[in-house]
Amino acid sequence: MEVLAPAGSWESLEAAVRAGADAVYLGGPAFGARASAKNFSREELRAAVEYCHARGVRVHVTVNTILKEGELEEALAFVQFLCGLPVDAVLVQDMGLWRLLRQRAPSLPLHASTQMSLHGPAGVRLVEELGGSRAVLARELTLQEVREIADGSSIELEAFAHGALCMSVSGQCYLSAMLGGRSGNRGQCAQPCRLPFAAPGGTGHDLSLKDLSFLQKIQRLGEAGVCSAKIEGRMKRPEYVAAATAACRLAADGQAVPPELAGSLEAAFSRSGFTDGYLTGRRGRGMFGTRRKEDVTAATEKVYAGLRGLYRGERQSVPVSLRLYRKGNSLVLSAQDEEGREATASAPAEGGALPQERCLQQLRKTGGTPFFPSAVEAPREGAALSVSSLNTLRRQALEELLALRAVRQTIPFTPMPLTWDRAQRPAKPLGLRAVFRSPEQLCSQAHACKAIALPVETDLAVLERLREEGWPSILLDLPRACFGWEQELRGLLQARMAAGFGDFLCGNLGAVQLCRELGARPHGSFGLNIANSASAEAFSRLGLSSAELSFELSGRELAQVEPPPGMELGLMVYGRQPLMLTRNCPLANAPGGCRNCREPGALTDRKGACFPVVCRARGRGGAELLNSVPLWLGDWREQLPPLDFAVLRFTLEGPERCGEVLHRFQDGEPLGGPFTRGLYRAGVK
Repeated sequence: MEVLAPAGSWESLEAAVRAGADAVYLGGPAFGARASAKNFSREELRAAVEYCHARGVRVHVTVNTILKEGELEEALAFVQFLCGLPVDAVLVQDMGLWRLLRQRAPSLPLHASTQMSLHGPAGVRLVEELGGSRAVLARELTLQEVREIADGSSIELEAFAHGALCMSVSGQCYLSAMLGGRSGNRGQCAQPCRLPFAAPGGTGHDLSLKDLSFLQKIQRLGEAGVCSAKIEGRMKRPEYVAAATAACRLAADGQAVPPELAGSLEAAFSRSGFTDGYLTGRRGRGMFGTRRKEDVTAATEKVYAGLRGLYRGERQSVPVSLRLYRKGNSLVLSAQDEEGREATASAPAEGGALPQERCLQQLRKTGGTPFFPSAVEAPREGAALSVSSLNTLRRQALEELLALRAVRQTIPFTPMPLTWDRAQRPAKPLGLRAVFRSPEQLCSQAHACKAIALPVETDLAVLERLREEGWPSILLDLPRACFGWEQELRGLLQARMAAGFGDFLCGNLGAVQLCRELGARPHGSFGLNIANSASAEAFSRLGLSSAELSFELSGRELAQVEPPPGMELGLMVYGRQPLMLTRNCPLANAPGGCRNCREPGALTDRKGACFPVVCRARGRGGAELLNSVPLWLGDWREQLPPLDFAVLRFTLEGPERCGEVLHRFQDGEPLGGPFTRGLYRAGVK
């Protein structure tokens, strides 16, 4: 099992390496999902890669944010720089960047970031098909669900074993963006979820989960098919990184974690203790927790001082073979690693002679270096040199070998012009797409829409009746989350396709792949996070004929996204924007736990605003936290960019209100009642 540790600073990097990490993940000056960490400049990245490679530690660099149109060139240039170091892998979220990198650097190992929301076998199969070497799985999976993914693919799987848990599925959280313009999809999350949001009967902090800790059971991750145990914490102190890495190292090697180390790790950082509720399937109230006063005060200087001892000196983890021999009038020391790199140092023979045993004794003294002697040889008759001269030879040879180990062959990167096929947008009326949570919301005004969307789990007889009645083209909306019931969902798609319904609305990679495998026609929704022309083209090549762009883009940024030939692009103009997609429903932080709600519930924030919570497929499709007020751009129709269709998303509205909203949009009228312009004016950081 690979131990993969976070490195948000140079000191944390040293702490991770010296505490036993096999690999580290870190971010550069931009495009990383933890922009608030110290991160590394280009010069520091080069030094970090050399430092790690010399010690046999792999380096994964995060380039895992959603990119705006004007950022693609800079991101490509940054990855070209990384290929020249070279790094061992790059983590990616943006599908446009992914495709561009596969063209320019086909041998660069790409890891699908957890920001890609990979929570089922189909999504991982798509990543594998697109040339990914590893998938970082969603935190919300159970061990059984991880096994199912491993059984259905052959690429490496990485899973979190310790660290903070977001309430939302990664890559599907828009709370920070909507409440403060700081996008979690762009590494700027302000963590508003840790503020008070109250569910009926909850604790008042019902979007705040305890930190994950599965270190004591890490072998079960390996049994489920995981090859890399990941520690969250690029914004944590180096003492925390050292404690988590040391504990993970012991557990991965099949050793018990000492109670003292486990206690120090919890003292260094926790939120009301730890949880393993996702992996074990024990979700509910027990997973929720906050950062209490006693959690803060437990992190004493005595605790930190003890943990600093874990990384005070070099960890001797690199085997080296040392051989001292005579060559003419000189004595030569050869230092060779297991990969065959060899460094030598020589000195003239001196008067007298060190006995062989003393020579071997001195050569074994590799303390203070990353090396440990796996084999040591010296002449049987001893060596004609002093102890200090022999020590100098040892130091020189090991320093040269360390420098040789830092040098790796670069990864080929072929610069190419940033061009793609662009379709001309003919002047035509803006089409309407209405997305309903239930067929009971349908209204006569929806007949004017180009297409309507209903949940895929809608009764087939109802869908057939609507088609017979002459309703517009029907898209079947697939859940953005499909925790453990992908096979059943596949059956639903097949049954609907057999009845003549072939168009499906997809909000995650797994849904897109299911459509591709079954020969259905996929259409993209906002959950795909399409924010640039390269991403639109990437999804077009996956078979999407239409896609809704990210609602984190401003109007100016939306206008910059070019449609590929044969693909229509749209944007959301009305509806309560989904702020979070959760598996552990926030309403479950009540004494009775999950209620399997059939009707929407709500959370209330510290200012009294009410945020509805809508459950899908009795929890198997996740629960969505919706915005407190709907988005409305209907009276700004003349200002909208030249896109192909507008999306009106209905969740809590009855049929009368749905009809009224559609009417107001068609006439360009004010909405009437509270609303937000969302991020249309300013976009996000």
